[in-house]
Amino acid sequence: MPLFNICDLRAALRAHQRLLGLDPGKKTIGIALSDVGLMLASPHMGLKRGKLSVVAAEISRIARAQDVGGLVVGLPLSLDGSFGPAAQAARDWTLNLSDMTGLPAAMWDERLSSSAVNRFLISEADMTRQRRGEVVDQMAAAYILQAALDASIPQEQV
Repeated sequence: MPLFNICDLRAALRAHQRLLGLDPGKKTIGIALSDVGLMLASPHMGLKRGKLSVVAAEISRIARAQDVGGLVVGLPLSLDGSFGPAAQAARDWTLNLSDMTGLPAAMWDERLSSSAVNRFLISEADMTRQRRGEVVDQMAAAYILQAALDASIPQEQV
């Protein structure tokens, strides 16, 4: 399944379908869900990174339970905005995940999302390192998904 532009993905959803945000980290995949109005992203859970078939099955289960119509996956561009090996690997992973789940996908720039979330958790929430490690991936997924939602609001709603 080809990758979508975020505006096209949003437009292709049925009424009241959600988007699922993913931040594929090295050990954990952060998962976030939008509300049915596509206005707010919320952290949902962290999923241990493993075989893609197992990950796809769990994401499919969540998608069915939450009426998810598409995926928004973090795209790890280089700091200068270039498309390097990490971005290519993420793109390939996303295309395979989209094919295995049957869900259309878009990718969204995730540069510094984990850093921004960590800074927030330290300064505003005063979380310990261990607790931050438990929630940072899912909060980063929500950060990525929220940015994509904000950027794709249809003009008639602005």
